[in-house]
Amino acid sequence: MELLAHVLDLIMQPCYQLTGNWWLAILLFTVIVKIILFPMSLWCQKNSIVMVQLMPELNRIKVKHFGDRETIGDKQHELYKERKYHPLLSLVPLAAQVVILFGLVDVIHGVTDYGAPGTELLGMVPAEDGGVSWFMPLAAGVSAIIMGFAQNRINPLQKEQSRAEKNMTNGLSIALSFVLGIFVATGMGFYWVCSNLSSIAIQALCNVCIKPRKHIDYADLTESRVELEELESLGKSDRKWWQRDVNAKREKADYKRFFNVVGKHVVFYSEGSGFYKYFQGIVEWLLTHSDVTIHYVTNDPDDQVFALAEEQPRIRPYYIGPKRIITLMMKMDADMVVTTQEDLDNFYIKRSYVRSDVDYVFTFHHMTSTHLTATKGSYFNYDAVLCVGPHQIEELRRAEELYGTRTKALVPCGYDLLDRITAGYRDLMERRAAQGCDERRKPTILVGPSWQEGCIPDSCIDEVLGGLLGHGWRIIVRPHPEYVKRYRPRWEAVLSRYADAPDDELVFEKDFSSNETVFTSDIVITDWSTVAYEFSFATHKPCIFIDTPMKVGNPDWEELGIPPTDITLRDRVGVSLDPSDLSGLAETVEGMLGHQEEWAGRIVQVTRETVFNLGSGAEAAGEWVLGRLLEKQSERGADAA
Repeated sequence: MELLAHVLDLIMQPCYQLTGNWWLAILLFTVIVKIILFPMSLWCQKNSIVMVQLMPELNRIKVKHFGDRETIGDKQHELYKERKYHPLLSLVPLAAQVVILFGLVDVIHGVTDYGAPGTELLGMVPAEDGGVSWFMPLAAGVSAIIMGFAQNRINPLQKEQSRAEKNMTNGLSIALSFVLGIFVATGMGFYWVCSNLSSIAIQALCNVCIKPRKHIDYADLTESRVELEELESLGKSDRKWWQRDVNAKREKADYKRFFNVVGKHVVFYSEGSGFYKYFQGIVEWLLTHSDVTIHYVTNDPDDQVFALAEEQPRIRPYYIGPKRIITLMMKMDADMVVTTQEDLDNFYIKRSYVRSDVDYVFTFHHMTSTHLTATKGSYFNYDAVLCVGPHQIEELRRAEELYGTRTKALVPCGYDLLDRITAGYRDLMERRAAQGCDERRKPTILVGPSWQEGCIPDSCIDEVLGGLLGHGWRIIVRPHPEYVKRYRPRWEAVLSRYADAPDDELVFEKDFSSNETVFTSDIVITDWSTVAYEFSFATHKPCIFIDTPMKVGNPDWEELGIPPTDITLRDRVGVSLDPSDLSGLAETVEGMLGHQEEWAGRIVQVTRETVFNLGSGAEAAGEWVLGRLLEKQSERGADAA
């Protein structure tokens, strides 16, 4: 350390001789040291840029293996090794500054012990002397704050770090600067202030010498973050950090209870309370025709299944939040998992790491095609798919052939939800007829759009309503709940424009708990909402489709060579109109109202061609699930023998 102090003194003395003031000498000394260490700063700049270059791939690794810290760590280490990135290099400048600081101790003491004029404050230690010298720790802390603020914006690595990482880096620097300023001589504290502030200029110079934008694909970096941020936001709530998570204890207990059960045959995984309707037929059939226990995992603590379980002891529900479900799925130990969750094994929901013989069964929550709105690999990793109609079987078999994926069991089941909607519609019509509700009523037109960008409320709601009002019809506008939730100001603007419309002519629906207004309508007008097919197939009434930009989840959907039913069915159960020309809307409605029987016969035929096992979808699905479970038991018995 004496040798270092001697070297530093050889720099400091000329600085004083040049300036004639020890404070200015320290400032000049700091600048000279930064210049000497500039090659090291450039080296760190290159290393930081390499790290930012790696971030897109690292983000995709985190997405692919979300929740599997061990695998992520291994992949990250392999990537670092491959690209020769050194994570600790970013600490080198700080380490160098600390070493210089220790060497500067003897230099400052040498100056102050000599007793030169103007050095009285230079050697004061705040922790020992107090008084005005306490200004320096505060100045050191403020300089660290300024440095952190600047580095967050101009340092290529720090700029791309998460808020938590930035807070940790800046917090450490601020704490070190403040604490250091308390226990070292004021002169050394001043050096630290100068060092912090000059680091901003050095970083700016590094950015000039090695421009980050020439070496970093920021567009790819942004794209890679989107999905990772979505995963990381799973389970987040509006709960403040000091507020207790009332469901945490319950979730932990349910997680433990789930794995305490040995010999689970079938597990249903629900993404939320509203998804039970897609499993209801299978669950009820199994409860009636077998002794199978239903293990039902949901990420909604208020899922309706908990109330059902109070009446049916063979339903065992578990509340598992969106993050803990990742681990639960990795450790899955049941014979079969039935879910509506797409993209198995592609993203965060993985096949079991514990058992390789778990059957993963997908059931649809719509009746249309498999290759337009879903991502390309959504169904690749399932063992079986419960198909609504022949179009889904054709599409999935073609995808297996085209992409060389696993051959799945494609089960011709039908759509139990449609069966229940149809039965409910018939009951409703019988009740309304008995009550005389349909006598002398106005024809009812329901506008029920989807919620993606460019939907009817965003593109042509005024043209649609302008074409419908004034013809003696009752118009009901039923927005998608997600649209109201996401774009409330837009929706409220629509409401304000039609606030004076007569209530007997135009109604904006606010309660979405019932679909009665949908199925009692004579015509549904929509863009891309799948409720159109539920409406037409159940009631045999036509739809009018507004050809707004469609929601495409798979940009390569044309590779299959099969037109999606999302498109082809539109002109079979209704009429499609261009949103830029809705002048013929009223005429189209009049034509449909005047030919209801013709439309009904046409739609009946389309329904029969599109959906398997009309009226018995639950039975078909339940029989297959039970048969497959018995088959797996038989296979285990044969293996044991």
